[in-house]
Amino acid sequence: MGAGSPQRAASRARRSAGAARRGPRPAGRARPYRRGSASPLFPRAAPMAAIYSGIYLKLKSSRTSWEDKLKLARFAWVSHQCVLPNKEQVLLDWVSRTLVSNYNKKCELEDEVVEKLWAYLDNAIHSKRLQDLLKSGKTVGLSFPIAQVINKRLLEACSEKTQQNISTLLSCSSGILSTPSLSIIYTAKCELLVDLLSTLSKLACQQLASDDAVSSQLFSVLQLTFAQYLLIQRQHPNPKLVFGQVTSRLLQPCLLLRHLLTVRSWTQADDNHVRQHLSREIGSQIEALLQVGLFQLELFSSYKEELLPEQDPQEKKKVGWKTLLLPANTVQGKLGSDLCEPALHGVVVAGSVSLLYKLFLDSYCKAENHLVCFHMLSRLFGCLRLSDLQEAGRSDVLSPVDWSTELLALEQLLTLVLSNDIYNVASDRIRHKQVQFQFYRKLAQVLLTHSQASIPAWFRCLKLLLSLNHLIVEPDLDDLVSSAWIDAEASEPCTKKPQETLISTIFQTYSKLRQFPRLFEKVLTVICQPAVDELRPSVFSAGLTVKLRECLLELPPNQILDILCLFVEKCQTLIIPAVEGSIDMALKLMSLCSVLHAFLFNMRSLDDVTPYPVVLRTQRLMANIQKGITQPLIELLQAPRRKKEKSELWLRKASDAALLLVYTWVEVDTLFGVSCSKYVSPTAEVAVTEPSARHWGISALPGVKEKCWRRVTELVSGFASTSKYCLELLTLQKMKAMLMQAEADLQALQHAAAFILESGRSAMNRGESEPWDGDISVITELSYPTAHWHLVMSNLTIMLPYISLKDVEYIAKVLLETLMLAEAEEAATAQEPSISIGKISLGFIHSSLLPEMKVLHCAFLTHLIHQFAVVLPTATKDSVDLPLQQLSVANIPWHEEILAPCKTVDPLEVPSENKLLKDELSLSWKTLEKVAQCIVLLAKNGCPVILKERQLQRCLGLLKIVSLLKLDSFLPSDCTRCFLVLLSLVVNTRVGVSCSKLLLLEVLRTCLHLLRCLQAGRNANSVFKVLHASDTLEAVMTSQLTASKFFTDVFTGPVWAQYVQEVQEFLGNFLQMIIERRQSVKLNLEKFMSFLVSCRPDTGAAKSKDWKNWNPAAEQLLLTAVTTLCHVVTLHLQQLPEKRLHSADVFSSLLEPVVLQMVRTVEHGLQNNTPNQFLPLAFIPSVTTLLRADLSHPVKDWQKKPSALLERPHIKLYQEFYSQILRELPCAGSNLQFLQLALQFLTVFCSVPELYPGKETAVTVVFAIKKLLSGPAITIQVIQSVEMELTEVLIKVLGNCSAEEFYAIMRLVLQGLEVRNVWQQKAKEVLSAVTLTKLLLSCPLTGDKEKAFWFASPQIITALALLTKEACQDQSLIPIIVIPILETVAALLRQGEGVLVNPHHVSLAFSILLAVPLDHLKTEEYRGVFLGVHEVLFSIVQCHPKVLLKAAPSFLCSFHRLVVSVMHEGRQKGDKGNMDEFEVILKCAHLVERMYTHIAAEMENFTVFSAFMVAQYVTELQKVTLHPAVKAHLTEGIYHILDLCIERDIKFLNTSLPAGVREVFKDLYNDYNHYHKAKKQGEEKYTA
Repeated sequence: MGAGSPQRAASRARRSAGAARRGPRPAGRARPYRRGSASPLFPRAAPMAAIYSGIYLKLKSSRTSWEDKLKLARFAWVSHQCVLPNKEQVLLDWVSRTLVSNYNKKCELEDEVVEKLWAYLDNAIHSKRLQDLLKSGKTVGLSFPIAQVINKRLLEACSEKTQQNISTLLSCSSGILSTPSLSIIYTAKCELLVDLLSTLSKLACQQLASDDAVSSQLFSVLQLTFAQYLLIQRQHPNPKLVFGQVTSRLLQPCLLLRHLLTVRSWTQADDNHVRQHLSREIGSQIEALLQVGLFQLELFSSYKEELLPEQDPQEKKKVGWKTLLLPANTVQGKLGSDLCEPALHGVVVAGSVSLLYKLFLDSYCKAENHLVCFHMLSRLFGCLRLSDLQEAGRSDVLSPVDWSTELLALEQLLTLVLSNDIYNVASDRIRHKQVQFQFYRKLAQVLLTHSQASIPAWFRCLKLLLSLNHLIVEPDLDDLVSSAWIDAEASEPCTKKPQETLISTIFQTYSKLRQFPRLFEKVLTVICQPAVDELRPSVFSAGLTVKLRECLLELPPNQILDILCLFVEKCQTLIIPAVEGSIDMALKLMSLCSVLHAFLFNMRSLDDVTPYPVVLRTQRLMANIQKGITQPLIELLQAPRRKKEKSELWLRKASDAALLLVYTWVEVDTLFGVSCSKYVSPTAEVAVTEPSARHWGISALPGVKEKCWRRVTELVSGFASTSKYCLELLTLQKMKAMLMQAEADLQALQHAAAFILESGRSAMNRGESEPWDGDISVITELSYPTAHWHLVMSNLTIMLPYISLKDVEYIAKVLLETLMLAEAEEAATAQEPSISIGKISLGFIHSSLLPEMKVLHCAFLTHLIHQFAVVLPTATKDSVDLPLQQLSVANIPWHEEILAPCKTVDPLEVPSENKLLKDELSLSWKTLEKVAQCIVLLAKNGCPVILKERQLQRCLGLLKIVSLLKLDSFLPSDCTRCFLVLLSLVVNTRVGVSCSKLLLLEVLRTCLHLLRCLQAGRNANSVFKVLHASDTLEAVMTSQLTASKFFTDVFTGPVWAQYVQEVQEFLGNFLQMIIERRQSVKLNLEKFMSFLVSCRPDTGAAKSKDWKNWNPAAEQLLLTAVTTLCHVVTLHLQQLPEKRLHSADVFSSLLEPVVLQMVRTVEHGLQNNTPNQFLPLAFIPSVTTLLRADLSHPVKDWQKKPSALLERPHIKLYQEFYSQILRELPCAGSNLQFLQLALQFLTVFCSVPELYPGKETAVTVVFAIKKLLSGPAITIQVIQSVEMELTEVLIKVLGNCSAEEFYAIMRLVLQGLEVRNVWQQKAKEVLSAVTLTKLLLSCPLTGDKEKAFWFASPQIITALALLTKEACQDQSLIPIIVIPILETVAALLRQGEGVLVNPHHVSLAFSILLAVPLDHLKTEEYRGVFLGVHEVLFSIVQCHPKVLLKAAPSFLCSFHRLVVSVMHEGRQKGDKGNMDEFEVILKCAHLVERMYTHIAAEMENFTVFSAFMVAQYVTELQKVTLHPAVKAHLTEGIYHILDLCIERDIKFLNTSLPAGVREVFKDLYNDYNHYHKAKKQGEEKYTA
């Protein structure tokens, strides 16, 4: 071939193409391949048109390798130089045909090539080029066969159960479905979309059922496919065809998928988006698909024809079987065994039937369709395994797990029946031959035949059946009472609550029917039957007792007396004669007595208005109980028995029953006698004939002799159970009776109190107990100590005056021991409502009772100190008289000042108070003084006690108990004792090398905190009777400086900072006390100052010989002490009156060496500070204090001559410190305490601009603050915490800066507000600029600075609008950028009132509000966004009313978004709600109400929009069911808008609103007229 041939061919190709270039050009070679070319396919030197004209033919050519074809195709797609006409469509057609041919076996390709072809198709579909092409209006499409290939390949992956190589396919599907012009291949042929949806659902089920992590890609495509199908499904003209599609292809995979999404145990490895959003959205889409597919209105006639049995069979024949649709039968068939694998079948069906029935009711539930709805219920119930049990002869084959699943499904079905009012009793009986009743009756029989008392849903199902109609369970009432109540073992909290709810419903039902006696006849029958278990549960729990009380208060007295007489008669005739030796009869007796106790204690008491026949009948009943039950039982118990016989179970239960009934009888008899003058006690006759029992322990029971009662008491004392507890209650009741008499027998009262304590002493000493539920009839050996302690602590106010000192100490000892165990016990029983010993003791210690009981308070403190002494080891063998041992010595009368006023002595022998103080202190005070001296001496000599970590932990536990006490209520001696204990712990305890230093710091911090609390008490000055103030301060500082050498490796942490803070506050309070006492103030302060000055950090050691190797921790402590001393004394000097100026001079002269010491310490610390380490926190307040003092000290005319200030001696120190602060500030975002202190220093420093070192200016400070605010550790919470300090700094900086410096600061701020910062992912830069803008608005600007700021304000608000729009595209930027912007805009609008004159700039705020998202936010984010939007709106309403009128639509739109979001978030969520989240929603609803009220009250021009606002409100209200509290706020707000509506508006709303919305509006308007309008008119009537 000649050389010119290729060129001529190319020329001909160019000419034939023409201007239009209608088709692919013939291929032609350009110049021969030369060196430098990338490939022969891409020659470089030929003209462009000639180079790429043959691409299409090369793609079709079989000579071109697939690798080159793919390279060519990729190049052609991306290159603008390829001039192939309709290039994109050509390339998509090529790759589609290739893939289809491969799968149709027309051409065989390697797997790698196929994967690359799919990748090419995926890239093309998702390319920006294609999207731009489609946006420009050009049409590009795919062929239907490619959809079939995608479906086929996904189905293969599903059948092979492998999802490894389908990522590209899923991506292609996603791209096709999300692009309208491409998705037509699915939407035009619905069968393809149904196949895809079915396959994707199965793939999702496989992924959820596996142990692999769930990824988002599959579920995102599935959600998109659901959305596409739902659009087509709703528009489909043939409901029967849709029904067929859904039932044949989609019903089963959708139900399985919904189940797996519900039961999936999500892990951290699973995709978060799937877990939180996609799973919910797909669940909602499945429900929507089933709703539209299975239950369209057009299908109701088919359901009706199939389900109603009354329809004439001839009519069905006329319809013809070919055209008759059997939808219910079809759905029922799809729930058969082929639904899923057998292991899941039962649970999937159980979860599906309730969903299907709910959707059925949502579509068809009307009053006239209730029978159809019932028959659908019976069909769906037939799908449950539970229905098989109705068949005769079937045995119980369900496992407990299966029972639970089936019962939950049944519960949901019955709940739907009840809530939709499907069962009308009268209609069912009259019209439908009780078809529903018979169904529910059989269901009740199944439930009661197969009792499942361990499953909560079983109780709930029975409760629902009872709510439908009590006659459903009436024939089996005895079985119900037995299996669900008397014999039911529902001990778990999850089953106990539904059981109580069921029995409460039974109570309420039979109470309203006035058939309570009939119910308790059944109860009596069940109790008297042979027990299922040997030990029956209690008849009445605490919750049931409350419900019983409510019912008894509504019942006629005679019905209650009928029940009681029935029980008493049964006891007398059946139980009492046979109880001896019979465990069964003893248990029955206990149950009957507990019922009598519950009734007698909870019935309405007799009073003077009770009819006399009722009083007489009650008297006869009481006499009958006393003669027929209690007396025979007491006689039975007092009979002599051998030791072995006394431990028998029947005797124990009989004694429990007898004493319970005796106690009940005595309490009720006493109450009736007090409250009803017509009542005559059966004991009245005996009281006349027999004198009152001399022995304190005999109860006022007629016919019971003292000897007999003693035998009973001895027998009962051996049982730690109900009988023993009742004996204590009887004794307590006897004490109350004696106290009500005119002259109480003191000795008898003391005996009674001692008996109660002695009764439970042995049980309490064992230390074994378990919680008690408060039921008196079920006290066991382990719950008895709890019940006994509850009785003692509840009635301690009655008993304490008659308890000996020895018993008081016993109570204090037990109280302390139980408190020491309470913390661990409380954690174990936190969720239980029962009572425990620890809870009782904690409740008592938290109450105000203990401080009132001075003797017990004192004894408790003594035992507490003794525990400290036990924990702390002896320092040396010779240290017998350690402080803590001496403070808890038993032979010292610590309580003498409590008991002294009670002693009766001859006044002539009592010396005067002055003489007592001068001559002799009491023994306890002498001991306290000795201990105080010992503590100070030990601190000086350095003989500390070394503790191990376990001892330190026990100390911390005891200190927590001390913190529970009300320290302010201590008596002077106790206050001093407590102070000395804590002081001893601070100054005389150390730890070993291996012990936790942080734990020691926590102990020291707690001790110092408690010492500070004691100082604030009313008896704080009593400490100074035994201690010199300066000695205390010196001992504390000496010990802490010595101990600080242990903390050199932790002194930079937060625990150390808290400890130093506590040291500072303790010293400050103590020094303040010294000054306020005005006793030896100069002497104490001088001694303490001398001590502090003697510590010389610059020499490396202190004056004392024991302080070697000075360390930075000691430096911080010393500096803290010096700073605190200076601060307190300076404040005191400022408050001194002019008359005492001499004292001021004295104190000033004393302070001078202290100040010099402070300067030396700071300089020494700065020299030794590590360059890369933060300044010690203690240094900053010290330098701040020094600087304040220097600036306040008079200098000759330094204001007139600023250079005079720079001549002060410490100026260089301040400037160095300032430079160091500015260096450290940007890195201190996480150290809040450092930030606050550093900013306080800057506030003082920047108040004098002459102090700036070198060429630094105000801009330097602002730049440092900006760097701080843009630091990685800074958060919104940190900014809020230091906002006040930042504002104060900026006020000083901006107040003293020049106009040029302010302009530079504004440029700095505006640079941060540029939108490119968001694009460059510099979110913190934006945050810092927004925060600075907000802070600038808080500063008072004047003159040129003010003009400059407001001149830039339009630029600021425009920048904020752009930033908001960009930031809202990224959810993570909402808390960082969007919320601060909203706060800043609100502040800008408030401050700009009268300044922002251009309406456009104010209107920009609305564009910000409309861009901000209000859904899919976390609770805190939602709260911040909502408050921000509301504040912006309120700022516009208040400050820019003129702009508001012009921009009313924008305002209404923004406000309506708030209303909609509150409605969405405030809807009822069942048990899924979170209390904290709900509080946020409630606050937001209140803000909406406030805005509505403000609009109605202040904005008269908005009247024209009132009807529009009401229409918006009711339209949204119709979509949700609001929580009552949220609805109350919103309703109150919209009522104020309705006030603005005139009659014409109401008529307009009634005619223009859609049907459903109109009903909501009518309800709202009726409530408005009934409640709000009537109230308003009433208020106006009485308003002047």
